[in-house]
Amino acid sequence: MKVILKENLDNLGHIGDIVKVAPGYARNYLVPRGFAIEATEKNAKALEHAKRQLEYKRNKVLEQARALVAKIEAITLTIAHQAGEEGKLFGAVTNMELAELLKAQGVEVERKKIVLAEPIKHVGEFAASVKIHPEVAATLKVIVTKAE
Repeated sequence: MKVILKENLDNLGHIGDIVKVAPGYARNYLVPRGFAIEATEKNAKALEHAKRQLEYKRNKVLEQARALVAKIEAITLTIAHQAGEEGKLFGAVTNMELAELLKAQGVEVERKKIVLAEPIKHVGEFAASVKIHPEVAATLKVIVTKAE
């Protein structure tokens, strides 16, 4: 079944794309949630008119994502964790902790969008990638210190 996307979906495509999906996925998930409409002849013609609006929405979303990137890259998170004598943490710093600390700073990001190259298990300075938009990602600076 072919559908026209009304929202950016990570594994599917961008706003305005015509994609082929399973009928059940379209009928039970995409259409009821307003993520897509069925790609009929009538909707395809309406798409031409709506493309200008969708392009405006796409640019607006991208602009908001870039503003959020600037805000995130200005933040340095400092986390105090219990650690052994050699600086090895008891446990690890997770993306859930980073999301909570960002929320405390006034920036709300889903924890799934925070990507750690490898789990943080030592005291030191690290970088985490935050995928805000398919075209834009931010680098979050994380400093892990030993808790007293």
